Amino acid sequence: MINLKSHDDIDLITRGGAIIGGLFREVEGRVVPGVSTSKLDRFCEDYIRSHEGAVPAFKGLYGFPGSVCISINEEVVHGLPSSSRILAERDIVSIDVGVRLEGWCSDSAWTFAVGDIDEETRNLLRVTEDALERAIEAACPGNHVGDIGAAVVSAVEGTGLGIVRELVGHGVGREVHEEPQVPNVGRAGFGPLLREGLVLAIEPMLSTGTDAVRTLEDGWTVITADGSKSAHFEHTVAITAAEPRILTLAPVPTGGVGPFPA
Repeated sequence: MINLKSHDDIDLITRGGAIIGGLFREVEGRVVPGVSTSKLDRFCEDYIRSHEGAVPAFKGLYGFPGSVCISINEEVVHGLPSSSRILAERDIVSIDVGVRLEGWCSDSAWTFAVGDIDEETRNLLRVTEDALERAIEAACPGNHVGDIGAAVVSAVEGTGLGIVRELVGHGVGREVHEEPQVPNVGRAGFGPLLREGLVLAIEPMLSTGTDAVRTLEDGWTVITADGSKSAHFEHTVAITAAEPRILTLAPVPTGGVGPFPA
């Protein structure tokens, strides 16, 4: 069942989303060679809990042991934080964060470069972020879920990158995962109707190789089937009468510096 949210509900989701946006701005400088993913996980949990009433929405969700998902290179999603997973120069790392605040959930992911990365990997990040932007632009009343996937396909077409099809975005609200599913491929005009009050996690995932994935023996970590690098960008977005409203941005600090991620 698809649940629509009121303006007040959306404002509450935005409060949790702003914590994630602020976290990404703070964690960027900590994504450096030599740091472990468990150290990043601890920082993320401490940052979330430093905001009164906020807790990591992923911790314990379906039994997940970490506070956030941290996925390196060929790991697409659900990477387990570990003291033995150490970031190295030229890696890329996706940090996927959920926050629960006052009974409402928000969800966002960003992929960061570790030091200097090659042009192929830089292009992967650039195209994936562009695909997210175009998908959000398609999230308007009167469009359909298929328009979001079609926008991702349009952004990626001709780049040689693979769109991960087995993993999808989703509704967000009282729970991290709600209806409807939001595939990253689709046909314009098909799928559930987008209506004002619908809140979605839109999250394109691309690879430099195949679109096929497999899950490691840990039962969590999803990797590209051919070991190619993967990027993941995600925002929680509300469908409004005016325009799509991104709910997982950091507030603009005093001094006029723009929100991160932009």
